[in-house]
Amino acid sequence: MNWTSIVRLGLVQTSLGAIVVMMTSALNRVMVVELALPALVPGLLIAIHHAVQVLRPAWGHGSDSTARRTPWIVGGMAMLALGGFVAALGVASGRSWGALALAALGFLGVGLGAGAAGTSVLATLASGVAPERRAGAATLVWVMMIFGFALTAPLAGHFLDPYSPARLVAVTGTVCGCAFLLSLIAVWGIETGASAPAAKRPLKAALAEVWQDRQARRFTLFIFVSMLAYSAQELLVEPFAGLVFGLPPGVTTKLAGLQHGGVLIGMLLVAALSRRIGSLRGWTVVGCLASAASLVGLAASGKLGADPLALRLCVGALGVSNGVYAVAAIGSMMGLAGAGAKGREGARMGVWGAAQALAFALGGIVGTGLADLVRLGGASALDAYAFVFVIEAAVFVGAGELARRLGGARNAAPATAPILGGHHV
Repeated sequence: MNWTSIVRLGLVQTSLGAIVVMMTSALNRVMVVELALPALVPGLLIAIHHAVQVLRPAWGHGSDSTARRTPWIVGGMAMLALGGFVAALGVASGRSWGALALAALGFLGVGLGAGAAGTSVLATLASGVAPERRAGAATLVWVMMIFGFALTAPLAGHFLDPYSPARLVAVTGTVCGCAFLLSLIAVWGIETGASAPAAKRPLKAALAEVWQDRQARRFTLFIFVSMLAYSAQELLVEPFAGLVFGLPPGVTTKLAGLQHGGVLIGMLLVAALSRRIGSLRGWTVVGCLASAASLVGLAASGKLGADPLALRLCVGALGVSNGVYAVAAIGSMMGLAGAGAKGREGARMGVWGAAQALAFALGGIVGTGLADLVRLGGASALDAYAFVFVIEAAVFVGAGELARRLGGARNAAPATAPILGGHHV
């Protein structure tokens, strides 16, 4: 697979990120601030989106067993776009049970679509990219997904002001439609010939084969713990900015763009410096600890006069720190997926995707639920959100310690050496 094909698959990830960021930023904020719903409500809805992705191993195994992965990508993106639009319709319909049920249906579609498309894209890269290009391909595709977040959030924020339910539906529908069309064009003809699928095996046997690999098991644990820390703050930053700092929807959506832009900077920073400074494991630890420090700063920002500039600085720092962690993890993931048995890339990606999905579902529920519980106990919004940010910082410290204890991934060396300096989790 040449670099043109890799970029085309990256455009699918850009499209996927564009839709997902609308769910986790704009729709999340509208439910908490404009509709005055408990933060647990969007937490549960987004947990549906993540929890259904425990089916990723099945989707990955299914794409392993077919001659082409493109239909899985296109079908997944169609489901994702439709789900995003339905979710926006539900949120725009108000606080009724019927509206929430419609939103839940939409978030279910988002989860099904993102899981099917995302797993198949990564499996295509792991199976089709030469070992010496895998790390570069992983970084490029991940950066393009973050670009989808960073580009969509501020643009959507601009068009959402002044807010109205109809405007929310129109903006979300436009994002979903454009994202699907872009992904469809990107993968058109990318699989020029039908390849022989992997020998058909029961799903249980394929997963057992993955789990027998010690490195795969250890990496699965790391993915779960680190993504638990990563995900818990995702649904809290925008409501925190709205409730504590009094910022309107358009501004807080742009704040999400600032955070994802910081992630992009952090990833590029590691890609540029890791050849000369530190190891992949060291950069992972640094990313986790820096994320913890940024969350503590975010908690303190509301205590220091609620200065929007301090908020923006902390959110930007959190994004950069998250990016440092993410690029190390995705490089290792690509290397380990491509180094095992041929034709099982989808199953391995599915296992790690399921661990990530479970962590994200749990993180969203725990983070938003804790914030609601502390507020029900009589604390102010500022104190409640600050308390949760500090708890999340502690989880990031734990993830950093786990990363420090991970051993060398001997199988990943050919994949990660070109861009990550030859050091491996």
